Amino acid sequence: MTDEKKPEWFDPDKADSFSSVVKPGVSAGNTERPAAKSGRFVKKKNVPRIDPVSLAEDIKAGGRTALAKGITLIESNAEHDFQTAQTLLQKLLPESGRSIRVGITGVPGAGKSTFIESFGSYLCGLGHKVAVLAVDPTSSLTGGSILGDKTRMEKLARNPRAFIRPSPSGGKLGGVHRKTRETMLLCEAAGFDIILVETVGVGQSEVIVRDMVDFFMLLVLTGAGDELQGMKKGIMELADAVIVNKADGPNEQTAKKTKEEYNRILHFLQPATKGWQTAALTSSAVQEKGIEEIWETIRAFESFTKNSGIFDERRRLQTKQWLNDMIVDQLQASFFHHRQVKHLLPKVENEVISGSRPVASGVEELFKAFFEAKK
Repeated sequence: MTDEKKPEWFDPDKADSFSSVVKPGVSAGNTERPAAKSGRFVKKKNVPRIDPVSLAEDIKAGGRTALAKGITLIESNAEHDFQTAQTLLQKLLPESGRSIRVGITGVPGAGKSTFIESFGSYLCGLGHKVAVLAVDPTSSLTGGSILGDKTRMEKLARNPRAFIRPSPSGGKLGGVHRKTRETMLLCEAAGFDIILVETVGVGQSEVIVRDMVDFFMLLVLTGAGDELQGMKKGIMELADAVIVNKADGPNEQTAKKTKEEYNRILHFLQPATKGWQTAALTSSAVQEKGIEEIWETIRAFESFTKNSGIFDERRRLQTKQWLNDMIVDQLQASFFHHRQVKHLLPKVENEVISGSRPVASGVEELFKAFFEAKK
């Protein structure tokens, strides 16, 4: 072809073995969509606003798409979505609070996702509607999350009586997304009577999950040195049940021995719930062993706490803690978005990093600027 030419790195001595050519470009642009300005994104125009009233009705009717859209709305950090999300929550609040909330935590590799799939499938088989709120760790470098829980819970994800919602932890201590409480309210309003909250699993910082669930379950492994951790208390005193997972095959006998060791340790620890003796159980999510016994334990716990008044009292204390957490979050956001603080912060940071002033002195100056501007 006459219009073909070789690239600049073409070797004339090897013309027969060099097939690459430079083709002329297309002169006409995309006539269907206007070209974007250099370095800028094309923003969507005329995006329809969400009607929280109709969305609330769709959620109460059990619409899964509406539920997913509502969760996305309340997880949004955009300022223009805040009031819409609050209106949605206000409409759904009377329909919430009618579920049993179960927190599931454990070290990475304890088999939390596999256990939840087996446990959730069992509950769906009993006629329950199960919502799984799975929290994935957020990268401190890129800010991204894999959110692969639906892939790991493939069987449960296909169950029409189950709903799985993965969310990023957002760097929140304890591995629970800061909007997990609101998400639970939406799922309850949609008719899900069992809420399973799977946390990241980062050790003793998981204590935050205790402030938002009714029953707290700790998954442990055999031969990992976890038995000694029980003697150091920590998260053990927060658990309503300790599940020795992966009790199958050659590991089954070891798991039973580990269960007995945990029960001896738990006997000397203060129970997480007054009047309830925390016990260790074994389970095999792969072989679906021990699942029924675990559910019976949760049902017994629910009956005991509701009859004693502990259930309602814990819910009230959790709501109070939720209020306090929201106040702290709002104050933090207000502080760092304050005009005077944003202007002064780089200067104070440089002085503290260079060692020319104490950290406490820098903090005092920032707060002085913040409060003086509020007068």
